[in-house]
Amino acid sequence: MTVDSRPEAEQHPGQAGLGGFIRRRPLVSFFILANLLSWVAWVPYVLSTNGLGILNFGFPEFLGTSQLLGVLPGAYLGPIFSAYLVTRVTEGKEGVRRWIGRMTKWRVSWVWYLVTALGVPAAIIVTGLALSDENIHLPSVAVLVAYVPGLLLQMVTTGLAEEPGWRDFALARMQRKFGPLGATVILGPLWGMWHLPLFLSEWGGWPDVTWLRVAEFVAFACVFSVVVTWVFNRTGQSLPLIMLLHVSVNNFMSIAFSEVFPTLATPEQASRVTLLAGTAAAILVLAATRGRLGYRPPAEPALPS
Repeated sequence: MTVDSRPEAEQHPGQAGLGGFIRRRPLVSFFILANLLSWVAWVPYVLSTNGLGILNFGFPEFLGTSQLLGVLPGAYLGPIFSAYLVTRVTEGKEGVRRWIGRMTKWRVSWVWYLVTALGVPAAIIVTGLALSDENIHLPSVAVLVAYVPGLLLQMVTTGLAEEPGWRDFALARMQRKFGPLGATVILGPLWGMWHLPLFLSEWGGWPDVTWLRVAEFVAFACVFSVVVTWVFNRTGQSLPLIMLLHVSVNNFMSIAFSEVFPTLATPEQASRVTLLAGTAAAILVLAATRGRLGYRPPAEPALPS
C-alpha cells in the first residue's frame, strides 16, 4: 500500500484555487461575493454628492430618484449575480436551470398572493393606527393609481436584485444545514448588514441618519426574515411570492405611508412602525408554527453548502 504524498490540491485538481474554494464553501463564497461586489459598486454613489460629497459629481435622477442609477447596479451585481456565479461553479448548467426554475414558480394558490400583497400593508396600517392615535387619512387617487405600477417596478428592481440570492440560493441551502429557524437567525442580520454602506447616501437619509435608525433597520431585517422564511416554505419556495412580499414593504412605505399617516411621516417614526409591525408578525408566525416556519425537507438531493 502506497501513500500519496502530494498536496491535497494536486490530488484533487478541482478543489484547487478560487473555484475549489467556492465548491468547498458555496455559502461562505456567496456571502463574501454578495457584499464585496455590491459594496465596491456602491462606492461612487456613497462618495458622490448623493452621499458623503467627497467627489464633486452626482448621479442623475431617473423616475424621480437617483437610486435607480446609483444603487441598483450594485444590488444586481451582489446577491443575484453572486448566486448565479456560485451555482454555476458548484452545480454547472443544470444547477443554474434548477435555480432559475425556482425563480419562475408562479403557480401558487391565489390566497398567497393576497397574503403577500395585502398582508404587509394591513400589518403596517394596524401598527400605524396604534402609534398615531387613530389619525389615519384615506390615500389620494394619485397614490392609488401609482401603487400597482410602483409594485411592479419594485419587483424587477429590488425584488429581482435581492431575493434570488438571499432566499432562493442562501436560505434553501441554510435550512438543510441549520434548520428553518437557525437559518433565519443567521440570514436576517447578514441581509440587513449588506445594506449598511447605503446609509451613507440618500438611500439611507444621509446626513440625518442616526445609529438608532440603522440598528432598527437591521432588527427589522431579522424579524421580517421570519415571515419571509415561512412564506418561502409554505409556497413551495416560490420566489415571485417572496419578491412580492419583500417589495410590498418598500412600495407601501415609499408611496402611501406618509399620506395615510401624516403624523408619522418622518424617517424615525416610519422605521419604528415597520419594526413593530415586523416584530408582531414574526411572533405570530413563530407561535403558530412552533418555530418550524412551514419547513419540510425536500426529497431532491441536498444542495452543496
